[in-house]
Amino acid sequence: MSYIWPLDPRDLFTERYPQMLGFGLPTQDVDATRATIKDMWPNAPAGWVHEWSQLAARYAVEGRHDLAALAYGWAKFPTLTDEPKRTALARQAEQYELASAGFPVDFERRVLNVPYKGGTARVTIHILAAPGLPADAPVTLASGGVDSWKMDLHPLWVPLALQSRTRIVAFDLAGTGETSHLPMTHDGGTEIIEGLIAEARRLGNGKVAHLGISMGGYYSARTGLSGAVDASVVLGGPVEASFAPARGFAFGMEGTVGNALGFDRPPNPEEQSDAFARFNLRPLLDQDAHTPMLVINGTDDVHVPQHDTLVFRGRRDTRVELVPGTGHCAISKLPEVLPVMVGWLGQTLNT
Repeated sequence: MSYIWPLDPRDLFTERYPQMLGFGLPTQDVDATRATIKDMWPNAPAGWVHEWSQLAARYAVEGRHDLAALAYGWAKFPTLTDEPKRTALARQAEQYELASAGFPVDFERRVLNVPYKGGTARVTIHILAAPGLPADAPVTLASGGVDSWKMDLHPLWVPLALQSRTRIVAFDLAGTGETSHLPMTHDGGTEIIEGLIAEARRLGNGKVAHLGISMGGYYSARTGLSGAVDASVVLGGPVEASFAPARGFAFGMEGTVGNALGFDRPPNPEEQSDAFARFNLRPLLDQDAHTPMLVINGTDDVHVPQHDTLVFRGRRDTRVELVPGTGHCAISKLPEVLPVMVGWLGQTLNT
């Protein structure tokens, strides 16, 4: 189930341009694509998926499979609303696997069947590890949010794997990426992650950290607050104020979230409020069962209120960093944030 909604591609470039460049796409190619794209949804010249796919195909022919995977990632952005978007995701996976031979880390793509609503659900994971990493190293589960998925965030997973000395298990949240066949719900999405935690404990020495970015940070906050993992890193995660009634969205995020939640049409305000109210983590915030947590965001986040970061201040075994001069998930200052995460993980997991 999916739907389209009014979305101006100029807004997406305004917000995501630093991410496009920061993760490795050449400036001249991004600028040329930005100048060409006029419409979001038509699969035709000047359309978003068409132009990004054209760029990706050019990279593939040139043997630049790493750049092709990044460009196909933007082609399917921000959600899988139609067949061209799903095709772009499939091609991204193909190019990503072709690029993996040149990764500076060991890489494995694996399909798991994890418990889900009385049965099982198929979840594809990517395992990245520094060459020679001992088999008994801790594991870090890692995911992005509703529109940046495990392959899109590869430029972050690689240095994290190399520097943290943990085995990275990257996955897509329910309702997103290669797990889009399941709706994102507070309970079902959590059950999927609980299955991944159990699998991760068998992969290493039994210690598991959970790093979540954006909506992924909601789930890492949840596993950290509930004590389901040994350490939790929350990067730009919504936890409470983000789910308040009548909360608005910026840069077309309402449609991305609505699709992830499983709606086949734009939800009305009552449906949206009802769906979001179930995600509120206040009941867990009121408890004291949490494991060590690192909570980070930028001061200028347009998606997640500062409250959802600052609410963690004063809690035991919790470090809170609100980074000035950057926005959602402190993306423009990741070179500064990454060492903080690596150092904290090393100290907390004794790596």
